[in-house]
Formats: sequence, structure tokens, C-alpha cells
Amino acid sequence: MKKLFNHKFTWLGLLGLFVCIVIASNYYPYRLDLTAEKRFSVSTATKKILTELDSTVTITVFLTGDLPADYRKLNQATQDLLNDFKSITRGNTLKISFQKPGESITNDSNKVLLYDSLARLGVVFEQAASVSSASEKSTQQLIIPAALVSYKNQKPIAVDLRSSRKIFKQYNVLTEDPQEDIEATRNAAEALLEYKFANAIDQLTRKNIPTIAYAIGNGEPIDLKVNDLGESLRNQYRLAVFDLKKGFPDASMIDAMIIVKPTKAFTEEDKLKIDQYIMHGGKVIWCIDKLYAELDSLKRNQAEYTAFDRGLDLDDLLFKYGVRINGDLLQDLNCSKIPIVIGRNGDGSPKMQRVPWPYYPFLSAHSNNPISKNLERVLPLFPSSIDTVKAIGIEKTILLSSDTNSRRLASPAIVSVNSVKSEEDMRSFQSSYVPVAVLLEGKFGSFFHNRIGPVLADSILRNTGKPYLDKALVPGKQIVIADADIFTNDVSQATGPVPMGMLLQENYRFANREFLLNSVDYLVSTNNLFESRNKDFVLRLLDKKKLAEQRVQWQIINIGLPIFLVIILGSIFQWVRKKKFGI
Repeated sequence: MKKLFNHKFTWLGLLGLFVCIVIASNYYPYRLDLTAEKRFSVSTATKKILTELDSTVTITVFLTGDLPADYRKLNQATQDLLNDFKSITRGNTLKISFQKPGESITNDSNKVLLYDSLARLGVVFEQAASVSSASEKSTQQLIIPAALVSYKNQKPIAVDLRSSRKIFKQYNVLTEDPQEDIEATRNAAEALLEYKFANAIDQLTRKNIPTIAYAIGNGEPIDLKVNDLGESLRNQYRLAVFDLKKGFPDASMIDAMIIVKPTKAFTEEDKLKIDQYIMHGGKVIWCIDKLYAELDSLKRNQAEYTAFDRGLDLDDLLFKYGVRINGDLLQDLNCSKIPIVIGRNGDGSPKMQRVPWPYYPFLSAHSNNPISKNLERVLPLFPSSIDTVKAIGIEKTILLSSDTNSRRLASPAIVSVNSVKSEEDMRSFQSSYVPVAVLLEGKFGSFFHNRIGPVLADSILRNTGKPYLDKALVPGKQIVIADADIFTNDVSQATGPVPMGMLLQENYRFANREFLLNSVDYLVSTNNLFESRNKDFVLRLLDKKKLAEQRVQWQIINIGLPIFLVIILGSIFQWVRKKKFGI
């Protein structure tokens, strides 16, 4: 071995091998991801989308320039991810640029027009306040944590680089207001970057656009209360309105059907139409208010009223598929607040105060399901609870549930401003993680098994062109939500419809819209992008208090100690050399 390395051509050969490896790495890039959560690996589904691009996709990122530390980290993560994307395409089908819009525009009016046009496309803007620890001065900075993905002549898709999931520090739900953990929230944003960009590219380049039907015929709202639902779905899918009273839904034409807040009872014929749609492969999202409970009723009665059963007659059908919506109202101490009148001011005007409203509990995912994982809290209005029941061959997954301080008010439930009156009432909030939304998957059995005679079966065949089925031929999916207002929105008399998940009195939007889009995407998508959405980056933070206290100590260890060791080792080397050679 020693002779080999002493040979005059050995080092020349090793140098040539190194050059070959460097050249080959340009054509066949390879990176080994040693992180436990595979932080730097792109999922197989994303790679498939990128390698199948048939024309150039342009991504313009606006998160750039002089940024705060947390956004600088998000900017670097975005650059790293998009560089990975570009290396996967191995061509000119992906163009990436980082630019701050309006940077070269000096006219303020033109800059406002530019920002307004970007906002209409969905680009988000944020005013960030930074405080200098030395001067204790606060400065405002406009940040654009967004990107635009463009393809051919289609309308660009805006990508919000921020996380839709805000992570809060530990707090007392009764006495404290939640404080956001900025670093943890930005970390969650990094985990979602791949999914957001890949999903935007997929929406622009996909050949087949799924059709989503909004079912009517049983008192479902068709006014501005579902404005956000319609606009959100119309941007990504073909949206249609289907009247159950006028025909059978065709699973070969309708990929998924949404039933939102019906107020009239379903007839046996209605249920047969939905049942056969499911048996032939159709997917359904049920948003059901079992009890009549509305805030407007409380305002009219001023004190309290009794929530009663709507009589929708859906219990038997849903029970067959594997769930039961209970006739109760779910409350939780971790909830939204509403303004109520607590007295009068000196001028006679009402005195308002925001108080916790346990009928509006916060919902979140407490399992690793692909629909609601990494999702911000969802806000329901007067939800009920759901129980799963035995259904052969059906897998049930809890999508959303309450927090750890919950209780159920059995029907007839009293809706009252003072629903929590005493310490005894407080102690009754002992339930945890009560389900409100459930995913059902598998081969569903027909509710009408052994109930359909030859005459009715022939009638179904004539009307639909398809035979009556006792059992689904292929595995299907359904989502059952025990609250209809998750997908509706308030309407302001001054400004019109507000986004779903936002109360008129609050300047904060919950993740209701994201939950809707994730649910629909899971039912109809075939690209398996949820693999990338399920990434969960582990946040490894330094203890800031300890860091401040031991700052000088660690500066000495990290900066002074290496220099000291170099000096000592250099001195020893010189002493040994001088002693050995007498120089």
C-alpha cells in the first residue's frame, strides 16, 4: 500500500478520479438526507409532477430583501426547496426568481396599483414591527411572504409562504390570552412549503379538473352565506349545483358532492339517490346541524332558548355508513369570544365586553390524519359530537375534535349567555378530544339492502342507466361533520360576505377554508401530494434565557478557545522542531 501511494502516477490518478466525480455530480446530483424527519427530501409525488412538466413553470418569490430573522430563515428554506425542484426537472421547465415588487417604482400611486393587482391575485402582505434591543425603537416594515406560480396563459396561483397553522405557547384558557410562538409557527411554515408549491404546480398543469357538486333541495343555503365556499371551490375545481329533487347524481360525472346545512327532512327517495351515488363510487362531504341552534335566536330572546332537533331524518343512513351525530351541543373552555352587553355607558349607549363563548369551541387534529395535520384551529358554531359505530369494512379517522376541557349538553339543550354559572359548572368540563369531524373509508354497504324490489330496481336502471347496487364496487370516501357552519360565512351589512372561519367581531380568520379545500382534495385527488403535506419538522430551539445569561461564556468557548488551542499547538510544534533540529 505504501509503495502504491509512493508511485508517481498514484496522485495523478486520484486527482483525475476526483475531477470525474465532480463532473458526474453535475449530471447526476445526489444528496444524502440524514435528518430524522427527512427535512431535505422531496416526496415521490412531487418528483412525479416535476418530471412530467411539458412546458415552463415560472415561480416568482416576493419574500426577499432585508428581512427579520424569522422570515430570513423562511426565505432560505424557500430557496433551498426551489433549488431542489430545479435540479429534479433537469431542464428549463422551471424558472425561479426572487424579487421585491415595486422596488424600482418611485411613484407611490403606481406602487399602490401594483400592490392592489397582486392582492387581487391572492398575494398576501404583512406589516412587521421590529424592535431594536439597543435603541428600543420600533420600525414598521412591509413584508410580502408570498410567491406567484405561472404556467402558460393561465391565471397565476398565489402561494402564501406562511403557515395556516399558528402555534401558541402554553397558557391558561380561563385567565390568559394565547401568545403565538413565532419560531414554532415559522417552522410549521417550512414543513408545508413543498406541498404548497407542488400543489400549485399540479393545479396549473393537470389535464383533468374534478367536478364538485353543491347539493340543494333540502333547504341548503344558496345565498351569500356560502359565498366563500363557492369562490374557494370555483378557483380549483369545476363547481356545479345539483338539485336532489330533480334527478340521480351520476358518480361518473360528479367526483364529489357537498351537502351543507340542510334544514328540511330527507325523503326515502333523497336517501336512495345519495346511497346509489356512493355505491357507484361517489364521494360525499356531510355538514350537518342536527340541532337548531343559532346566535340570532339568542339575540332575539335576550337570555336563553332551547335548541331542538331539526328532524332531518338522516340518522339511519349515516349509522349504516359508520357514524352517529348525537343530539347534543358540544362546549369547550378553549373557545372563541363574542361581544355581549354588560350594561350602559353614561350617554346611554350599550357597554360591550368580549366574553368566552364555549358554544364556539376551537377544533384541531389530535392524530396524524393527512387532511388536518399541520392545520390551524378550525372554528365551528354550535357543533354537536360524533360517535363512530360498527360498519364492516369501514375505516374511521377522527379529523377534528375539541380540546381537553369539553362537555356535552344533551338535547333539549339550553343555549344561554350564562351557560357557565358556578364552580360546579366549571368542573363539568371533563371530557377531552370529543370528535366533531370523521373520515370514513372503505367499501360501503347500501342502506337499502334487501329493501329494493324488482320494480324499483328497474326504475333506477331506467333513470340512471346503471343497476341498483347492494354494495360499493370500489372503495369510497365520506367525511361527516357535526356542524354546518364550518363551511358557511357571516355577511356584514357594510362590506358584504366575510371569509369563512372569521367572526364579524374578530379580526382573525381560522382555518375553515383550508380544511374545506384539504377535505375536497383528499376525496378527489389522485396525485398523492398529501405525502408531502404530512411532513413535520422537529423544532430544535436554543434556550433564550440561558443563551443571554451565558453569552460571554459561549463566546469564549466558541471563539477564544480555538484561537488559544492554535497558539498552544503552534508553540509546542515550534519547540519540538527547534529541539529536534537545533534551529
